[in-house]
Amino acid sequence: MSVINTNIKSLISQNALVKNNRALSGAMEQLSTGKRINSAKDDAAGLAISSRMTSQITGLNQAVRNGNDAVSMLQTTEGAMIEMTNMLQRMRELAVQSSNDTYTDVDRGYMDLEFQQLKAEVNRITNDTEWNGMPIMDGTVQNDDGTFGKFEFQVGANDGQIITHTLSDMGFRDDAQAVFDTKTANAPGVSQESTLTLTGKYQAGDVINVKIGNATATYTVAEADLTGADDATNLATIATKLATATGATFGGTAVIASSNALTFTADTAGTAFTTKATNVLVDEGALKNIQSLTVLNNTDSNESLRELDVALNRISTERAGLGAVMNRLTYAVDNLANVSQNTSESRSRILDTDYAKASSELARTQIISQAATAMLAQANQSPQSVLKLLQG
Repeated sequence: MSVINTNIKSLISQNALVKNNRALSGAMEQLSTGKRINSAKDDAAGLAISSRMTSQITGLNQAVRNGNDAVSMLQTTEGAMIEMTNMLQRMRELAVQSSNDTYTDVDRGYMDLEFQQLKAEVNRITNDTEWNGMPIMDGTVQNDDGTFGKFEFQVGANDGQIITHTLSDMGFRDDAQAVFDTKTANAPGVSQESTLTLTGKYQAGDVINVKIGNATATYTVAEADLTGADDATNLATIATKLATATGATFGGTAVIASSNALTFTADTAGTAFTTKATNVLVDEGALKNIQSLTVLNNTDSNESLRELDVALNRISTERAGLGAVMNRLTYAVDNLANVSQNTSESRSRILDTDYAKASSELARTQIISQAATAMLAQANQSPQSVLKLLQG
């Protein structure tokens, strides 16, 4: 049938050209971006799978960095312990030397000068060694679960994939104390007054229990209380906080903080109350046993030998734990890198362009596009033959 208004051949060529141009555009997009899936319409399921894989890959890569950071922190800790071990060995050598009666008291005094300086440096290293601004050897870092010295290393892409290690307080400090002194007892017309004095060196987590009469108040020392320039400033801060905590508990007793002391005064003259205070130290330090050692005489030197052996064993135990965790973290990091590599390869199969296939598709669609364009031109010329029927 010869018609003009409806050119079926032209419509067929147009539709074929539209579909081919869509395929051509898709092939060019894949080749331009390097991705097989550029929008959800390309492969909805594949897009969802590759998105989940991307989350895993980025998480795994960050976990690798986390593990390496953890190893670096533990290496810093062990490095400090190596120097502490060296100093303890030197202190032991001095103790052996001083235990020999060929030396006078003056000679032993010279040995003790070095001995005390080394002991102080061991403690200073414990208190001052930091990593990323955190003290890592004094046991003051508090985990979210309230554990002091506990570190959780995130070595996985998902929640709960952690390796934990607790770093002990390796130093020593003066015993922190909270001591009551009752100045005035129960007497007619006189209000009882008791003074609570804080001394020593407190650490975060130390708990101070104060009992006035039958009521008890508790205050836990926080890290924010220990940011002063010296121990005296910190004690004053703790005293102020303790006054606030106890003042809300003890009715009928006035509480005033001044410097490192608190004064408790009965509101009513002649009123008597019992007082008691205790403080619980979370950790006095693994090397607490060397704090009072000297080498000033034979007896002290022999005692120092025994206690230094204990201290060296404690550091060796701590270093062994560090080495075990560092080896574990190293293997964990290697495994994470391997998993990330294989997951990336799996995602590539889903998401990335197969250039051999896409370039073949581009060549095919370009050829078809040229042919379809030529056929459309021919189809548009077909109605011209109808004019011959109208020629008389």
